[in-house]
Amino acid sequence: MKNLDKKLQNPVWYSLKETHKKFLIEFEGVQFYNPDICNFGAFFNECDTENALNEYAKIANNFFIVSENQKAIIDNNTIILVKKINGCQMVLTNLIEVDITEKIVRLSEKNIDEVYDLIWLVMPGYYQKKGVLMGNFFGIFKDNKLVAITGQRMQTDDFIEISSVVTHPNYTKRGYAKQLIYYTTKEILKEKKLPILHTNKGNFAILLYEKLGYKITRDMNWWHYRKK
Repeated sequence: MKNLDKKLQNPVWYSLKETHKKFLIEFEGVQFYNPDICNFGAFFNECDTENALNEYAKIANNFFIVSENQKAIIDNNTIILVKKINGCQMVLTNLIEVDITEKIVRLSEKNIDEVYDLIWLVMPGYYQKKGVLMGNFFGIFKDNKLVAITGQRMQTDDFIEISSVVTHPNYTKRGYAKQLIYYTTKEILKEKKLPILHTNKGNFAILLYEKLGYKITRDMNWWHYRKK
């Protein structure tokens, strides 16, 4: 349990050390995802960050440092802090049963454009097209189009993060997100890993996550930087 909590304190770092090590790009002790997959980075020692962020900015114009409470040191001549997104981490404590009434489909690389278009319609700016390679994605189709999805993002030997919880604006309030989160949670439990997720503080979706058995456990903040 102590080892798991350590990983949850720095989920990007340990994801890149374990399950996602094939996506790792490292500069001077700071770990980043290949920006074609995801534009997240993480560190332990802020003294390592100034040069590392300059190097990563050469291949990623916009990126995020994910941290519970540390702030990177940046070179103000080359890097701009766009904003800090105040977030929180939630972990499953006791899954609440949900009736599955919709056909839920596991998505594949053939759905890459549909997934990308739907996420950017609802949440523009935070998702890379090849993000589907990070884990399993599931969706609901209506009228021959993808209208709701959930995906898996950061993951280690011990946990898998649920992410990309998106429903097309024309298909909301039908329980699609609830069913997809429940379904994805069950799939993670089959792998004997802990389901977790991250969201913005104050997000109305927190109430849904809590009704499914998730609990807020710590702050987890996204520091958005861009190349000057």
